[in-house]
This record gives sequence, C-alpha cells and structure tokens, in this order.
Amino acid sequence: MDIDALYVRLGEENLNLLVKYFYDLVFVNEQIAHLFKNDKEEIKEKQRLFLTQFLGGPQAYSQKFGHPQMRARHLPHPISKPDAMAWLHCMSQAIGKLPIDETLKDELFARFPQTAMFMVNEE
Repeated sequence: MDIDALYVRLGEENLNLLVKYFYDLVFVNEQIAHLFKNDKEEIKEKQRLFLTQFLGGPQAYSQKFGHPQMRARHLPHPISKPDAMAWLHCMSQAIGKLPIDETLKDELFARFPQTAMFMVNEE
C-alpha cells in the first residue's frame, strides 16, 4: 500500500468517524434519506469498505463484493442532481467534523464531487 495514499494519511479511525458522521447526516436529510432503505449498518459497512478502496487502501470492497461498479449499483435508485448535491453537502459537513488538518479535509472532499455527479441518473 502506498504510504502517501489518502487512506493512509487519513487513518482507519478517521475513516470510521467519517462514515459515522456522514450517515448521521444522510439518514435524516430530507432530500436523500429515502434513498437509503436497506439495513443501515450494512449500508455503513459497505461505504466503509468502498471508501477504504476508493482512498487508496486495501481492496476491501472488491474482495467482499466484487468490482464496485458504482454507477450500475446505483441505477435502480433514481438520483437527481439535487440528490447528488445533498449527498455532497452531507459529506462536506462530515469531513468538516474530522480532527484532521484543513488541507487534508480539502484534499479528501475533492475526491467526491465528480463521483457524486456520475451517479446522477435522472433529470
């Protein structure tokens, strides 16, 4: 694993905090809470595994579930641009709560906008 990977610099403890903070916001967000109907603990665990891999850590998600294929996995859920923006807002707030320096917060958040917009599948 690359010691410069965002996953390594963030650390597993902060990644776990990020997932917790993020879903504390998502599950009550009026715009997007309805998109998260499955078991909440399972959703959080899948996100933790995905983020581990997405941020340059071990291929945890792929080892358990196969290739992420994130767009295909999200196609059954109607996702609009306002939904993606609400998701990004929750992620920004969650990152803002992390006990890490501002430069790392900015670098971390920068990984998400393109991916969030790629999930949009309806007008």
